[in-house]
Amino acid sequence: MQKRLVILFLLIVAFGYSNAQTTLGKPVIVEIISPKGSAFKFGVFADMKGYGIQNIQQWNNLVIVYANTISPEQLKKRIAKDFPADQVILFQNPFYDFNRKYCDNKTVAKQWDNIILTANLVNNPKMQQEYLNYHATQLQKWPEVSQGFKTGRQLMLVISIPKGESLDKLNPLTTKNNPRVDDWNNMMKKYQEGVAGTKKGETWVVFKNVNEKKFIE
Repeated sequence: MQKRLVILFLLIVAFGYSNAQTTLGKPVIVEIISPKGSAFKFGVFADMKGYGIQNIQQWNNLVIVYANTISPEQLKKRIAKDFPADQVILFQNPFYDFNRKYCDNKTVAKQWDNIILTANLVNNPKMQQEYLNYHATQLQKWPEVSQGFKTGRQLMLVISIPKGESLDKLNPLTTKNNPRVDDWNNMMKKYQEGVAGTKKGETWVVFKNVNEKKFIE
């Protein structure tokens, strides 16, 4: 997806826990990277009840499981057991958290749709650290923008919007009368690049829901 992504009040569950914790545990993502061209066996997830799975999404040869669980490592081990030929990566520790106290509107929707995106940090340790340093003080210096987290160089972002709404509809509101969001995105784009399989000039890509309700708890 080649478009600038701006994030403001849309973010509620982006691996931040201020309003995201549930009785099922904390939100995590398990990513499964399959060999290109192989058929993914989604039916395996039908037997994974009890892990708090909320969404299963896919982009190219990447499949992600988004869950609220008290046992992230157990979920990862179970998936690795069922997909022994694939690479399995756990995302569970955010490097910056969203906090609704910085929002003027503190209303929380009853139901959410999760939009999950991924990108890489550039392969430059100095620039990676600069990126982390910016986010270490982000909520204090840039409260207009919100959160994300990473494993290795890979970034994962969960944008939760009120159920039934459209990101294309809500996204322009994040910069309306708020140029600092544009300023932030312009600063951050030099630190980001696309994951393997993206097109030239493409950075953030969006996972699509797998329409198999029987896999979701």
